Amino acid sequence: MTEITAPKSPITTAEFADEIREQLKYTQGVTVEQATPADVYVAASTAVRRHLMDSWMKTQQDMVNGNTKAVGYLSAEFLMGKQLRNALLNAGLTEQFDEAVEQLGFDYQDVVDAEYEPALGNGGLGRLAACFIDSLASLGVPAFGYGIQYQYGIFKQSFNEQGQQIENPEYWLANEEPWGHVDYNRSQRVDFGGYVADEDGKRVWHPATCVRAVPVDYMVPGYASGRVNTLRLWTAKSYDEFDLLTFNRSDYLNAVRPQVDAENISKILYPEDSTPQGKRLRLQQQYFFVSASIHDAIRVFYPGQDKPDLTTFPDKITFQLNDTHPVIGIPELMRVLIDEYGYDWDTAWDITTRTFNYTCHTLLPEALEVWPANLIGELLPRHLEIIYQINDHFLNEIAGKTRDKAKIERMRIVTEGDDPQVRMAYLAVAGGSHVNGVAELHSQLLKDITLKDFSDLYGEKFTNVTNGVTPRRFIKLANPRLSDLITEGLGTDKWLSDLELLKGLEPLAQDDEFVKKFAEVKHANKVSFANYAKRQYGFDMNPDTMFNSMIKRLHEYKRQSLKILALIARYADIKNGNMSADDVMPRTVIFGAKSAPGYYMAKLTIQLINNVARVVNNDPDVKGKLNVFFPWNYNVRLAQHLIPATDLDEQISQAGKEASGTGNMKFALNGALTVGTLDGANVEIRERVGAENFFLFGMTVDEVEELYAKGYGPAAYYEANPRLKQAIDMISNGTFSNGDRNTFAPLVADWLTKDYFMTLADFDSYTAIQSDIEALYRTPLEWHRKALINVANSGYFSSDRSIEDYLERIWHTGPLAD
Repeated sequence: MTEITAPKSPITTAEFADEIREQLKYTQGVTVEQATPADVYVAASTAVRRHLMDSWMKTQQDMVNGNTKAVGYLSAEFLMGKQLRNALLNAGLTEQFDEAVEQLGFDYQDVVDAEYEPALGNGGLGRLAACFIDSLASLGVPAFGYGIQYQYGIFKQSFNEQGQQIENPEYWLANEEPWGHVDYNRSQRVDFGGYVADEDGKRVWHPATCVRAVPVDYMVPGYASGRVNTLRLWTAKSYDEFDLLTFNRSDYLNAVRPQVDAENISKILYPEDSTPQGKRLRLQQQYFFVSASIHDAIRVFYPGQDKPDLTTFPDKITFQLNDTHPVIGIPELMRVLIDEYGYDWDTAWDITTRTFNYTCHTLLPEALEVWPANLIGELLPRHLEIIYQINDHFLNEIAGKTRDKAKIERMRIVTEGDDPQVRMAYLAVAGGSHVNGVAELHSQLLKDITLKDFSDLYGEKFTNVTNGVTPRRFIKLANPRLSDLITEGLGTDKWLSDLELLKGLEPLAQDDEFVKKFAEVKHANKVSFANYAKRQYGFDMNPDTMFNSMIKRLHEYKRQSLKILALIARYADIKNGNMSADDVMPRTVIFGAKSAPGYYMAKLTIQLINNVARVVNNDPDVKGKLNVFFPWNYNVRLAQHLIPATDLDEQISQAGKEASGTGNMKFALNGALTVGTLDGANVEIRERVGAENFFLFGMTVDEVEELYAKGYGPAAYYEANPRLKQAIDMISNGTFSNGDRNTFAPLVADWLTKDYFMTLADFDSYTAIQSDIEALYRTPLEWHRKALINVANSGYFSSDRSIEDYLERIWHTGPLAD
């Protein structure tokens, strides 16, 4: 692990207070007396950016002039979280900020709260990207994060009176946003549509329309590394924003039509794609940011050169494709090299395949993006030609490796038939140097099942890099009480940059006094979260109960349905008197999740959870014994409050479906115990923290596949388990829908006839493990001893370690020289 020393304080508190005053005067146009907390937030953020500026410019200069290959991380999401606290920590200015703001007469928490969280991601994919670019900077590795600056994010979630998810635009840019620097002088042109013609023996693309990709740069400061990398997000503008003649004819809508069409590209994350228009917009988004990014990288690394030698491009930068969203970059780089720079096919293909690498984040075949060839041909006609050529070359290549014609047909990048489809994951494997999964089990299943044909013939391309999380945000910032206790226990704060040092806490798990201190930290965090939940949501939570959390994207394979069915069964047990007062261990259950707007079953599950919460929380028979809460609009801010307060974490996806997870890592790192299946990174967490410190239940991958093979009949489980039957019957008879039997009928019907992710099959195992959980929780010292062991053995799950694995196994580069 690269050693990093703690950041040194660059200025005094008094000097920082003066800088804030100066920014209030010259950027906000107010005095300290006139300023609001929002003014102080912008002023302080601007001051911090100025402190980072020299390091940012030096990093860029050293990157271009040095011999270290840079990393270009191409991702549709970057779920950054709030920036001010993270920048202060990495710049060594936290104490000065807190004290300076107080000197100016403001509460520093009010100033921090004035920042609106950037709505640039949805879930684990985006948060992973944010952790990775933080670690790249902290390790001193030059990098660009490339994506889109979405004006409205994915959506701002709320719930109506019926408990249904409502999607509202989340205009996070409504107020001043001091972190992003718009640079119109470095914009890129991105073309769409048109036709391709033969001209002078060459294929020439004549686009029909074009948009202007304007970069918005965010500094990504490393922790005490002296390096500041760049997150470059593209926003779409029109070159022809306004037609005055049309406007003067009172045709106001068409006068601004080019502007509207262009700006739609960067309006929201993941536009609903159940319509042809939605699919078209998604493809536009993906091509928009990768095309702009590739041209930008050429501009950055070959400044002022009209015809640079791009055979050196793979030595300048390596592009990591974060899932299939950026894979259109492979034919785009081929097009650039052949059409714009005149390289022959073989040279262009050699450059391209040495430039790209692909991270696959799924095991679900339906989640591997497939685009209709006719849609690509309509939007990107030249690229479709190149994709067909790649497909032909690739088929010829694999024909030399195998005589299995069925395998060759299965590996086609472009399917045959009347409606050919382009399989983006296959294009990524063919066009990149490496393919990695994101947990040991996931990577093995990729090779054995999802991409088996490719692994059989190109096994050398496949590797694993288990995900990780940054300890700076998810312990130091999110959990300062635990952070201070860890430093006390280890006698050093170097663990922030070498998380494996947490192993030194393991002997302290046998020290009852230290374990009691650890328990006090957890309880204080629970009190803080209860207060936060009251302020933000109006929830009344009892911190003396077990806090049991399940926070993740709402998807059927993640099995929030299993948790809610078990909750209903428990509610029925209490309600029916099947549990004595002494048997009931009070729980506070907290969900956090968004569903894709067009995902009907997931949205219905959200409605069910909310309605169960309404019934349970208002039933005097279970008061003080069971509460269920669903805070809306789950985001990084909420995670940073909830994760440190959680006692029991739920990681209950069907075995073989979750790629990795990073929430499981964050919870273990913050002293929660996990109940989970052998899925994703759960496997590695359990191996490292010890099987006795992890609550395992459910079928294994092999058992799941065996049950699929012999035929799964969910109704048999319903009939065989009285508690499960009663829980489903309560949903069916309208207990949680004001007597309406139709509201949740689709969920019930799916469970009893399909239940593809085997919720019912794992119900008995899941509910059985609860007795072990509750028995341990009734012995607080032993519970917290095991929780502390989880913390001590979570060092492997640092994103710094993940990045070092990428550097060694895939990127073959390293930090800039000092």
